[in-house]
Amino acid sequence: AGLVATGRLLSGTLKPGQEVYLINKGVKDRVLQVGMYMGPYREVVDHMISGNIPAVLGLEGVSAGETVSTLPDIVPFESIKYITEPVVTVAIEPKNTRDLPKLINSLRKLAIEDPNLKVFINEETGEYLISGMGTLHIEVSIHFLEDMGLEVITSPPIVVYRETITRRSPIFPGKSPNKHNRVKIYLDKLPDELVNLITSGEITERTPRKDIQKILMGYGWSAEEARSVWAIDNERGNILVDMTKGVQYLQESKQMLISAFYDFVKEGALCREPIRGVKVVIVDAEFHEDPAHRTLAQVVPMMHRALLGGQLASDPSLYEPIMKIQVQVPSEFIGAVTSVLASRRGQVTNIDQREYYAVVNGYIPVSETFDLAPVLRGATQGRAFWQSQFSHWQLVPKSLLPGLVKAIRSRKGLSESPPSYEEFIPPGETVEVI
Repeated sequence: AGLVATGRLLSGTLKPGQEVYLINKGVKDRVLQVGMYMGPYREVVDHMISGNIPAVLGLEGVSAGETVSTLPDIVPFESIKYITEPVVTVAIEPKNTRDLPKLINSLRKLAIEDPNLKVFINEETGEYLISGMGTLHIEVSIHFLEDMGLEVITSPPIVVYRETITRRSPIFPGKSPNKHNRVKIYLDKLPDELVNLITSGEITERTPRKDIQKILMGYGWSAEEARSVWAIDNERGNILVDMTKGVQYLQESKQMLISAFYDFVKEGALCREPIRGVKVVIVDAEFHEDPAHRTLAQVVPMMHRALLGGQLASDPSLYEPIMKIQVQVPSEFIGAVTSVLASRRGQVTNIDQREYYAVVNGYIPVSETFDLAPVLRGATQGRAFWQSQFSHWQLVPKSLLPGLVKAIRSRKGLSESPPSYEEFIPPGETVEVI
């Protein structure tokens, strides 16, 4: 039957053949069939009026939380807010290669049904990767695949990190491969509170400009800077700002510059992990008058290399995901629990003493939780009950950063050390210290 989308019909009449817009995704689709649920069955109807819960076939691009309308420019309903982010990744492949099409289809269904699960393909290795909120989330998803008759092989879990910068960069130059176009940018660090607003969806590219300006000025931005936002990366928490003045052909090249920005935030220069909490500011640009000399193949590499160089010149670092953990344990094992957490870079925030047991609350890096269950069981004679959820991103300690960067780059088949920012300076150009 294909994908069946179910939701509340709030106004109008729904009929087969209607062209509708998926507002959040910005795409057009067509309703092929309208059904009504009758207990466990779905009855096909010729139309359905508002107030009902239709079952719609044909909306292949739809996902949970989408707003569907016959009008393309309505304000969508408030997005579903999720309190966590995918922090653990595994590579997955079918045991039998003939099951690959079935695996792809099943992963697609999983991604639609569970917005907290991210499914993507590593284009360099051909691996199918799934990212979830933790090892249990991944295990449940794999169990779902096995219930569908798929035998799969999975890699050991990999922690998802985020690259960032720790100081403002100098003004970094970029030059197109044909030497006819130039750009100058700098990178700056965004405050954590603003990054959280962006990733939670409080600020999006659809937010009215005056509201964006008001919020950004509340974080110390100038009025000119706050009204010059070009792109907001809600998935990772980054912003692109245009502060150029009087640049010819800038509007014709705008989408190419934005495309390079999104390529950059998906994979940074440090170890090809996503970027978080960075503001990119374009301060100057120069484009050739002939469109044939300022094509996508010229503008995107120019901007992308400038961004990579700017990141490397800003003392780059890594964020690691931190889990909030709560352990319930008999009082005599409090010391054992706190020792286990301390040995894994954990932090105990408080201990709540109850009548027959104690509740230990704290934080622990995701990378330290993979074998936590057997260790806690052994330390408490199997009498500890614990649960955790994603809390926040935290900078990796400086003492651990070089080894972690080296390990991630080695796992990805890269050279052990990241490149120097000097490798990204075009010949004849220099960086300008602000």
